[in-house]
Amino acid sequence: MDQIICPDIFNGYAKAFFTGKALGTDIEKIGAAMSIKKDDIYLPVQKHTDKVFVLGAEGRGGTADAVVTAEPGMLIGVRVADCVPILLCDKRRSVVGAVHAGWRGTAARIMKKTIMVMADRFGSCPEDILVALGPSIRRDCYIVGAEVQEAVRKASGEGGYYIRSGGKFYIDLPSANTLQALSSGIPEENIWSSDECTRCNPEKYHSYRYHKNYNGSQGGFIGVF
Repeated sequence: MDQIICPDIFNGYAKAFFTGKALGTDIEKIGAAMSIKKDDIYLPVQKHTDKVFVLGAEGRGGTADAVVTAEPGMLIGVRVADCVPILLCDKRRSVVGAVHAGWRGTAARIMKKTIMVMADRFGSCPEDILVALGPSIRRDCYIVGAEVQEAVRKASGEGGYYIRSGGKFYIDLPSANTLQALSSGIPEENIWSSDECTRCNPEKYHSYRYHKNYNGSQGGFIGVF
């Protein structure tokens, strides 16, 4: 199906995919396309927080920018429009997670915190966790201020994910989050990352930096069925 991207790293472990403009985050369209009931699809209320919500143990409501669940038959997801959609799956314990990582979430270490919740609440081991980072704004398309660069650097450590040129900073958020995953013990071979930039592909993806509005979103979705 050309409307979605299915990272092959999850094959045999979870149903996982990233959407573009065609499906966006319309639950009815996604449910019809993937043969999943609308009531079995969950998206949190996102506010650029560092909160990780455990679906099932904590009900079905509340604000969060990451969701973790071990409930079979539930598809969890996040909305993005330049931020990084991240999907996780513990291949041994069938625990899945979905993360919305903008610069605020990245600076707040939401990736690391999601991995910690999987470990603390479900006994997940980092070496068993598979990770996929979906399409997002990339590299020199993402200009940020010095304070944003410093906040992300403090959270992620040193690396080639940011550069300074002409008095401006450019950050590659997927690479920063990959460093956070690696420093949490996720093996490099367990990480898949899209190379598509949302701002460079406005015909395929919603991009806040390109479209200058929040009216549209695509997402990342994962579940064990």
